[in-house]
Amino acid sequence: MAYWLFKTEPDAFSIDDLYQAPEQSTFWEGIRNYQARNFLRDDVKVGDQVFIYHSSCKIPAVVGIATVTKGAEVDPHQFDLSSDYYDAKSSQDNPRWVGVTLRYERHLTRPVTLKAIKADAAITELALKKASRLSIMPVTETEWTHICQLGGVQ
Repeated sequence: MAYWLFKTEPDAFSIDDLYQAPEQSTFWEGIRNYQARNFLRDDVKVGDQVFIYHSSCKIPAVVGIATVTKGAEVDPHQFDLSSDYYDAKSSQDNPRWVGVTLRYERHLTRPVTLKAIKADAAITELALKKASRLSIMPVTETEWTHICQLGGVQ
């Protein structure tokens, strides 16, 4: 099992939206960065644990946990002209983008803010700490455990 951090803008899709989704599950669409796509395609696997991180909001923070229930599949939004995630250079024969399916596990008892993450000397590898704009990033097992403890998850 691996650990990941997935960013989302809470105005577009929040941890509460995942919690309220049918079967508390959703296809994580709209990834349009090649490095993030490669993580989804090549490395994210069924059973992996995911921090849900709210970005582009007043207080960016890790707010919850999800589990990957389906591995990489073609993101159908890339072919939909009406979608914000449409990609004219992508085709059915040669799709560019993939997504995975996540299932809600829990909210953190206490959100772990970006400010707290940046100030924490125990968190050294997390790309988020290095001002990464990447929307999908790996988390080490040690940092996963530490952030869970900070968030009130034992």
